Amino acid sequence: MSAAQLVVQYLPYLRRYARALTGSQAAGDAYVAATLETLVSDPGMIGGSQNVKVALFTIYTRIWNSLAVNGENEHIARDLPAEIRLGQITPLPRQAFLLSSLEGFTEEEAASILDTDVDRVRQLVDEAGRELAADIATEIMIIEDEPLIAMDLESLVEGLGHQVTGVARTRAEALTLAEKKRPGLILADIQLADGSSGLDAVNDLLETFEVPVIFITAYPERFLTGERPEPAFLIAKPFQPAHVSAVISQALFFQQSARRSDRVTA
Repeated sequence: MSAAQLVVQYLPYLRRYARALTGSQAAGDAYVAATLETLVSDPGMIGGSQNVKVALFTIYTRIWNSLAVNGENEHIARDLPAEIRLGQITPLPRQAFLLSSLEGFTEEEAASILDTDVDRVRQLVDEAGRELAADIATEIMIIEDEPLIAMDLESLVEGLGHQVTGVARTRAEALTLAEKKRPGLILADIQLADGSSGLDAVNDLLETFEVPVIFITAYPERFLTGERPEPAFLIAKPFQPAHVSAVISQALFFQQSARRSDRVTA
C-alpha cells in the first residue's frame, strides 16, 4: 500500500483525534485540512517514513502547535460537556493524553509525535490525568488482596481527588462492600486472597450496576477470556503510578462521553 493510500486510511483517526483535541469537528477539520495541504505541497515529508500514521500525526501536531487555523484555537465552540472538560486541560498534556488513551500510540510513538522523550510523555499523561480527575471525581472500590499494593492504590486514588469506598480482599468482601456503597469505578486484581477471582467478583457486581472496570494484575493472560467483563481496562503489575492515574481518568472521561452520546442519540 502506498503512503498516499495509508494517509487516506488513517484520516478518520486523525479527524477523531483532531475533534477531541480542539473540541469541535469544524475546528479539528480545519487543522486536518492544513495538514493535507502541507502534504500536497511537500509529499516527501511522509513518503519515506516507516510509520506513516506516526508521521501523519507528527505533521498535524506541528501545525496545531504553531498555527491558529482561522484564529479559532483559543475560542473553539465545544459541543459536548466531556469535550469542554478535555479542552480545559493545558495543550501539551492534552495531546499526550489523547495520543496515548484515545489513539493507542505507544509511549515511544507519542514521544516522537510530540518531539520529546518517554519520561516527559509519562509526566504529561500524569498531569492530564490529574487535571481530568479534578473534574470527574468519583468513588472507587479497590479489590486487591496484597495490603501494600492496596495502600499504594488507595493513596494514588485519593491523591487524584477521588474517594475510596473500601478495599476488598475477596469476592465475597467485594459484594458486601458494594451493597454498602455503590462505586463509580472499580480497580480490581484478578487473583484474590482466598483463591477467588476478581473477574468473577466484577461479573457479580456488573449484574446489578454498570461502571468502568480497571484490572491491575500480574496475570494479564487471565483477563483475555473473551467473556464479560471485557472490554475493560487492563494494567499489568508492576505498574507505574502515572499510568494508573491516566487510565482512571481515561475510563471515567470516556464513560461520561459515551453516556452523553447515548442521550443525544436516544
